[in-house]
Amino acid sequence: MAVTTPDQLTVERPAAPGLRRVARYAAMPAFLALVCLLLFLYVSAQELDSIEARRLDIDLILRSVVRHLELVGLSTLVVIVLAVPLGILLTRPFARSITPPLVTVANTGQAIPSVGVVVLLALTLGFGFRYAVFALVLYAFLPVLRNTMVGLQQVDRTIIEAGRGMGMSRRRVLARIELPLAVPVMLAGVRTALVINVGTAAIAAITNAGGLGDVIYGGLVTGRTMVTFTGGILTATLALLVDWVAGIAEEHLRPRGL
Repeated sequence: MAVTTPDQLTVERPAAPGLRRVARYAAMPAFLALVCLLLFLYVSAQELDSIEARRLDIDLILRSVVRHLELVGLSTLVVIVLAVPLGILLTRPFARSITPPLVTVANTGQAIPSVGVVVLLALTLGFGFRYAVFALVLYAFLPVLRNTMVGLQQVDRTIIEAGRGMGMSRRRVLARIELPLAVPVMLAGVRTALVINVGTAAIAAITNAGGLGDVIYGGLVTGRTMVTFTGGILTATLALLVDWVAGIAEEHLRPRGL
């Protein structure tokens, strides 16, 4: 009977946690870089007419991407500044009676198509960057508000009572117990708002706000499928990139132990 010695055994060692993390972080950017490279090579190989060449000028595309990020970043920042404090207030005991109707109104507003919100505000308030930001704020407000409220409401009441029993004030309980435990759910809402804004910002081109929506809209108006295709691919790529960055931020901002 043959005996297998220890030297003959092959032991598979798991990959180092650091390598797995690097691979997980690098996979999405590598994929998106490949998509952009393939798109560039494909467009470069086409015979573009003067309109397509002007619409797909690399400098114009880069300016559109920067403008798109400005729309998304500013609107999301305003949403966080407004929705998080309001969500905290609506979970306090004195506001519980008005919370259900406010949430109902917010849910109703979220059911309106994003293009309807943008067009309605453009016709009511005007055209331009600031009004597009206002429309994005309205449309992305609910996810952050709702997740802030849900995150705070799901905190175990016994933990809150324990903090109160230790002599902590309500503000201290909120800052030291409730908010840290609600952070994961709140960050998920911010991540959702970011992705929503990337897509809705493309529609904001009809308000003359700029961004990648200008590329898409320009292709539609001029009947240039290549321009529309390029703008759509870049918008989808940007949405995936923003979601990836938000996911990393969500992981690192999550309190340790949660």
